[in-house]
Amino acid sequence: MLEIKPIAEPPAPEDYLLVFIGSDVVVSMQRPPEQIWLRHQAEEAFGELEAGEPLGYWLGQPCYALEISLDHLNALEHISGGLLTLFGRVSDAVFATYGRALQMLSWRRDHRFCGRCGGFTQPSDAGKALACAACGLSSYPRLNPCVIVAVGRGDELLLAEAAGRASGFHSTLAGFIEPGETAEEAVRREVYEEVGLSVTNVRYFHSQPWPFPSQLMLGFFADYAGGEIVVDPEEIAHAAWYRRGETPRVPPPASIAGQLITQFYASV
Repeated sequence: MLEIKPIAEPPAPEDYLLVFIGSDVVVSMQRPPEQIWLRHQAEEAFGELEAGEPLGYWLGQPCYALEISLDHLNALEHISGGLLTLFGRVSDAVFATYGRALQMLSWRRDHRFCGRCGGFTQPSDAGKALACAACGLSSYPRLNPCVIVAVGRGDELLLAEAAGRASGFHSTLAGFIEPGETAEEAVRREVYEEVGLSVTNVRYFHSQPWPFPSQLMLGFFADYAGGEIVVDPEEIAHAAWYRRGETPRVPPPASIAGQLITQFYASV
């Protein structure tokens, strides 16, 4: 598991590197994606590289994230793809490390200039922030807290298909927490806004980082309290109650949505 702390020593050949082209992960065709690049391996493949964005320590060694250009890619030796291509193929610890890497690279890219005065930013607070050289404003990596909720009615679970996808893929309801709102309030509001139902007995399950681009998913269970399903067509294409064995295609168990669904049916 990645140990998040400042890196004191200079880059070395045995450091770990997570390599990206834009938001795509780059892995070797010669090794499983679970095996993160060592710096000397990456430089043998791509040439001399910059230090990269410090992430912390992986297996006791400094670990960095680095973007390379597309012309470094050899289609016969390397594979690139979105972070979701690794989901379920690598351990949770490796996926979380790639997720942190992608978020840190995006943060650096999007905050090169100060949002207050437009001045250049530079690393501060041991690399945990970007500070404006002109006005001193510090910016830390942004996280967007979201709720995701499994709503139960007896032995039935509410599942919905998102609007605009027409994939037949159904999941639990989710949404962003609004300013000034508790997570539990967000659960009740999102369920009512998206499908017109009232819920009660909102209870916490657990959380999962979801770097698409920078969400923190807070999982909940809730019980149906009243109302008929009336979907918001801008958010939901279809929603219905499903018993065990009747569900359409749902998220994989590695996702918090899949875990909520599995846990609900295991408990009824």
